[in-house]
Amino acid sequence: MIGKIVTVVMDRPLGSKHPKHGFVYPVNYGYIPNTVSGDGEELDAYVLGENVPLQTFTGRVVAIIHRTNDNDDKLVVVKDGHCITDEQIRKATHFQEQYFHSVILRK
Repeated sequence: MIGKIVTVVMDRPLGSKHPKHGFVYPVNYGYIPNTVSGDGEELDAYVLGENVPLQTFTGRVVAIIHRTNDNDDKLVVVKDGHCITDEQIRKATHFQEQYFHSVILRK
């Protein structure tokens, strides 16, 4: 998936509250329709670099957050041509990824 252009459908837009855990999403978060991840659900994706709540977003997958203690990797999607560092990814996704062990995979 790294390097591919994908469309993300937001089920947790920026500023929305998680229905079970109550935290607020500081980034847009959604899924890639018609895909299947390791947990049997559609692939989840963080959309980074967009600072308004979105319904959908088309961008490039620049990294995968591979969880080593969970079967639910997350894609990192940004505007095509935008560069983002591993440190920026970690900082932006810490609100949720702090509960998992992971590595950031790049091409």
